[in-house]
Amino acid sequence: MDGPPAHEVPVDQARAGHEAETANLSGPGEPVAEVRDLEVPSPADAIPARLYRPEGDGPLPLVVYLHGGGWMLGSIESFDTVVRALANASGAMVLSVGYRLAPEAPFPAGLEDATSAVRWAAAEAGSLGADPRRLAIAGDSAGGNLATVAARRLRGQVDLRMQALIYPVTDAGCNTASYREFGQRHGLTAASMQRFWNLYLDGADGLQEDASPLRSADLEGSPPAFVLTAGFDPLRDEAEAYCEALREAGVEAECRRYAGAIHGFWRWLAVTKLSRAAVDEVAGALRARLA
Repeated sequence: MDGPPAHEVPVDQARAGHEAETANLSGPGEPVAEVRDLEVPSPADAIPARLYRPEGDGPLPLVVYLHGGGWMLGSIESFDTVVRALANASGAMVLSVGYRLAPEAPFPAGLEDATSAVRWAAAEAGSLGADPRRLAIAGDSAGGNLATVAARRLRGQVDLRMQALIYPVTDAGCNTASYREFGQRHGLTAASMQRFWNLYLDGADGLQEDASPLRSADLEGSPPAFVLTAGFDPLRDEAEAYCEALREAGVEAECRRYAGAIHGFWRWLAVTKLSRAAVDEVAGALRARLA
């Protein structure tokens, strides 16, 4: 494409471009029974969130969703279409969280917001019309990173039945075979990921387990996981290695690779059938766990 490489685009322009790209590739969202904009209290400040309720009687399961975007991009709005689809397909209410972004709010701000949102959702599930016994967490890319770290940190505090991770970031090393093979000309680049990490960490140690969950020595007791990966994604190998690490820790974990896909395809419902298939597969895994 014309213009500078993605990792050289100023933050504000990159955010605007991400919103426009998602609008074009995601298309209009499906109708759901109810949509509510909320504020989640936290020690730092109120966290914006949006609650989606599909059709269904009685208290429904509740999924906390954390969007992708390298901890720098993305919003509740730009993930509206895919979250609507996930709510309808899973039969669960979905709480989409607008956590703080870098570089304005670097690590661990987004993680703190994610953790606060899960605690709040568990405490308020009944008042939201959800079943507090049927909770899960989900996220894609950087949101998958936040989701799995929050799930591990909340062991023994919140009973999460599942973590659904869509091509999650799991390691700051950025040195896998998939990085070398797909780090250029496949959408997400290695240079962009390095920029995301640099802005997110802002000098913090990227190899600590709250940033790089693949390096955690204590994954035992994490919620059962469904991990989706894309075949032509720099993040593919670290996400699949994380699935294996969960299994080695005694966590039930399933990994599903979409062989022909690139990073980001999860939300591109207007242009590829793979996106619909991925949403339906993740939704099916959630349905099974939250039944």
